[in-house]
Amino acid sequence: MEAVAVIVALMFAVFVALGVIAVVRSVRAVKRGVDRTVTQARRTVEDTRLKAKQYVQPGAPGEVAELRLSLRTSMRATQEALRAAAPDDPSLSEALALFKRLSAHGQEIDADLKRLEAEPDKARVAGSLPELRERVERVTHSADSLRWAAQDRARQFADDDLALLSEQIRMEAGALRHWTTEEEPQAAPTGTGAGVRTPGAGVGAEGPEAATTAGAEPERPAITAREAWRQPGYSWQKTRRPESTT
Repeated sequence: MEAVAVIVALMFAVFVALGVIAVVRSVRAVKRGVDRTVTQARRTVEDTRLKAKQYVQPGAPGEVAELRLSLRTSMRATQEALRAAAPDDPSLSEALALFKRLSAHGQEIDADLKRLEAEPDKARVAGSLPELRERVERVTHSADSLRWAAQDRARQFADDDLALLSEQIRMEAGALRHWTTEEEPQAAPTGTGAGVRTPGAGVGAEGPEAATTAGAEPERPAITAREAWRQPGYSWQKTRRPESTT
């Protein structure tokens, strides 16, 4: 009895532990989903603010917003393209490592541009823009190069797979039409030459011996329709004839 109680207690503890683990995993999954939603919302709000500032504030402030928006858009597009293609193409692991290093430079430049937005000295903003513009162009060009290379690689793989699939389908279609490669049967000779026999041509030519043999053969019993129906076999098989007695 005590052993049964111990087993029940252990099973209860296991079920409780499994329930706790499931709850913890669910909470973490929900938290990750909320974090992603919040991050996406903040990103959308920031991009909208930069677009509005780009068109509303002319001069240096508008140019700073334009540079930030260009940098963020290029880096985000490259990150999404590489992450989407990496599971199907292990060769992109090096590209992901390079993009990670590039992202560090991009974040540093974005932080400099963000500080420049809050700079009240317009002359300092105008003097810092050429250097920052050059750095942004270098980073965006590198990011675009990685993204375009990954897209071209994926497109080439798709073209090669489609070409191989088309060749396999062509071969399978030819195999399904195998009768077109077989040799056609020769046509039967036509005409009324000496080699063509007409029905009944050999009846009278066999002479008295054939008649004697035919007369010596015992009379076969008639087969009724019911008996023919009972005979085994298929419709295309000839009816078996009983052996003649001697």
